[in-house]
Amino acid sequence: MSTGKPNVILRGGPAIRFADEQKVLHVLDPEATVKLSMGNCHEHFRPTGEIVSQGGWELRVFEWQGSTFVAE
Repeated sequence: MSTGKPNVILRGGPAIRFADEQKVLHVLDPEATVKLSMGNCHEHFRPTGEIVSQGGWELRVFEWQGSTFVAE
């Protein structure tokens, strides 16, 4: 992830782990799966062909695929 203009919105996943502002972000490669570190696990999101408008931005929708836990 980077701090550029938002180009992705995340859909699905454990709602308790994500505040609304965390679901809109910028990724360098909107074709690649996104893996977010969330404490003791990683949340995985894959790109879809869907585009939505939100807050004046055109955002590619990424759907939640699952969680993996960090090995100790």
